[in-house]
Amino acid sequence: MSTKNHTTQLSNILVIGCGGAGLRAAIEIRLSGLEVSVLGKRAKTDSHTVLAAGGINAAFGNVDSEDSWEQHFADTYLEGYGIGDALQVEIMAKESPASVNEIDKWGANFAKLDNGNLDQRFFGAHTYRRTCYSGDFTGLSILNTLIKKAERLGILIHDKQYVTELLIKDGTCFGAMSLNTSTFERTVHLANAVIICTGGHTRIWKRSSSRRDENTGDGYHLGLKAGCKLIDMEMVQFHPSGMLLPRDIAGTLVTEAVRGEGGRLINNKGERFMVNYDKERMELSTRDRVTMANYTEILEGRGTANGGVYLDITHKSKEFIMEKIPSIYKQFLETQNLDISKKPMEVAPTAHYSMGGILITPEEHSTSIKGLYAAGEVAGGLHGANRLGGNSLAEILIFGKRSGLASVNYSKKNNIQLHSDMAIKNAHENIDKFDGKGTESVRPLQEYLSNIMWEYSGVIKNQESLDLGLKKIQEIKDIIQQRKIKLDGANCQDLIMALDLESSLTSAQATILCALNRKESRGAHQRSDYPQLNTSKNCNYIVNLNKQTLNLEISERKISPLRNDLKLIINHTSKVSNFEGKLIE
Repeated sequence: MSTKNHTTQLSNILVIGCGGAGLRAAIEIRLSGLEVSVLGKRAKTDSHTVLAAGGINAAFGNVDSEDSWEQHFADTYLEGYGIGDALQVEIMAKESPASVNEIDKWGANFAKLDNGNLDQRFFGAHTYRRTCYSGDFTGLSILNTLIKKAERLGILIHDKQYVTELLIKDGTCFGAMSLNTSTFERTVHLANAVIICTGGHTRIWKRSSSRRDENTGDGYHLGLKAGCKLIDMEMVQFHPSGMLLPRDIAGTLVTEAVRGEGGRLINNKGERFMVNYDKERMELSTRDRVTMANYTEILEGRGTANGGVYLDITHKSKEFIMEKIPSIYKQFLETQNLDISKKPMEVAPTAHYSMGGILITPEEHSTSIKGLYAAGEVAGGLHGANRLGGNSLAEILIFGKRSGLASVNYSKKNNIQLHSDMAIKNAHENIDKFDGKGTESVRPLQEYLSNIMWEYSGVIKNQESLDLGLKKIQEIKDIIQQRKIKLDGANCQDLIMALDLESSLTSAQATILCALNRKESRGAHQRSDYPQLNTSKNCNYIVNLNKQTLNLEISERKISPLRNDLKLIINHTSKVSNFEGKLIE
């Protein structure tokens, strides 16, 4: 493994990640006339985007004519507890209708009303019905549409490419090093600009809606090593409804579309308990509030024998269920032999979405490193302390496109290919350090980390649990010096797991350090020792990697005041909020 051999590939722009954000960026680049290469760890048809099932938001007003981009802005900003980037939210609210129309015309085939307009369903905490959908497989429909569009444009999508390092010279990104996950072959990708679209880090919790070996925080680690900063890493969304059984798929998502189509939450006493947590919005409250309701019912002994609550849609006809949520019907039938039209589902909170991420500019999604951009779940700032369901698919299309266009403009202005033999040498050495010696296997350490994060930095945490979690993470970092990496010519799975573990440990530390600093409860961040929202904490927490000490450093950044026109929008829109009036002066 000590070889320094590699192949070299050239393109105008390199996109890391072949999910929705990466593909939308690549399409925009190609439509602008530049060459683009896309790298993906998984097969391009199986990226994390397929798990976003319920729908995509756009304020068309097709079902509820009162809806508007202004209301979409207010819903998103307020339910993010005032710490989201207002300009990002404004851009998303204004541009989502055009993006949704575009992807539908490209072939996404969203559900239509009798008049031909797009149908729209309720999602939690939206004032009006604004979520467009393809059954309960909207993410898959969007991904397949983007893949077909990319193929028609001749965009190169390289599967089985694990990016180990971004190549940086004088504060400028000029490419990346990747490793073929089947053959060990290393490739240096040289480009004028790079866009990171690698997803989040929710797989590092024991119960997660992500699948094994995805969302391990590798994009955050790449960014930190390159010199980027992270924002609000403590803001991790726990979805209210993950599966409980079978154990090997615990946490698998039960889409919010179930509640959007009338699903009811019931405890072991037969009570529809959301009346005690949000009497007006009930099951269509915010994700953070529904998650806390489910968690509380379970914690206080009103849960099921398997440690969940019931999600019941048996009051709807089987025909309705098969039309609106066919994938969920099939999911329970195949995994539990459960017919959800006859019996309720058992669900419990699951780690679902990283709302923090790489710090970027709102308009272009550029980072502090020249020529480096980030889009999708890996980028922070949009969702604040709580993400509204349906906004993530809008995010990947809108900011995938914007980052693609920004990278095109940058590439055309800076069309001089940088090169640094030292950066490439360092990238090789960071792979070579895994020499195959040692006694510790990596997979058990990954599982140990996921248990630590679930127990000490889960739905509710406190100073004691966070301190203990941080200590245990450091113990793993000490242990991995003796990791055992099996190297052979046919399989490099051990090496990939070791690289993932490094990224996960860094992301876990960043999450806990931010959580320790945020001494309050706000949205998805809930602390039992600081149970109230603290308006003096209307701030973001920024993470930086000190290159000399290799320690993570946390700083506080105050929220910029809202523009007067945006403040007026919030003051004049009809809105039920968890905290209305506390944050908007």
